[in-house]
Amino acid sequence: MLTRKQHELLRFIQQRLEETGISPSFEEMKDALDLKSKSGVHRLISALEEREFIRRLPNRARALEVLKQPEDVVKREPTAAIPPPANSNAKPARVEVPQAANDVIEVPLHGRIAAGVPIEALEGQTSLSVPAALLGSGEHYALEVSGDSMIEAGILDGDFALVKRTDTARDGEIVVALVRGEEATLKYLRRERGMVRLDPANAAYEPQVYSSDDVVVQGKLAGLLRRYH
Repeated sequence: MLTRKQHELLRFIQQRLEETGISPSFEEMKDALDLKSKSGVHRLISALEEREFIRRLPNRARALEVLKQPEDVVKREPTAAIPPPANSNAKPARVEVPQAANDVIEVPLHGRIAAGVPIEALEGQTSLSVPAALLGSGEHYALEVSGDSMIEAGILDGDFALVKRTDTARDGEIVVALVRGEEATLKYLRRERGMVRLDPANAAYEPQVYSSDDVVVQGKLAGLLRRYH
């Protein structure tokens, strides 16, 4: 038997899945149940998991699947459903619970990165919700783009660069390059005669050339998110 809060949370998750196909965030669940902190949501989720009412889909931050409902919950009947005859032995059709679609992954958001002259790479404490389909395998993080030196590559000021964390890259790839240990920039990577050239994608900007010891690759561009206001 579920507690009242467990019952409320299960119904809220089910309702959001039916309406949007996406599991609610822990913040949304906290607000819906009028809880003081997300730790209370974690405890309720764990309790529902132990009782096999829900399960978490692996490697996805906001993907919950409802496995069953409490026996006292009346499920919605399909539109224009024809009830079976009174003497029928047919079992009621199993209600299909929609699985989370357009699953999202929470990735760290690490401040702003220059798409022009290098600026300091800030370490942020926030995260960004990213559609899982935009990311492949590996560890990822996000940076907000500042500047216009990559506009010819379709990267605009205010975009969010989705970056796969790696310390290696091939010539011609767009990378996050840390310059002299303190400045980061988003550029095409080129190597020539023992030097590293960071090329913009805007004719108004000149390439930046550094000693190979001055540049460390911190990731490769994996995708972009753009907000329209």
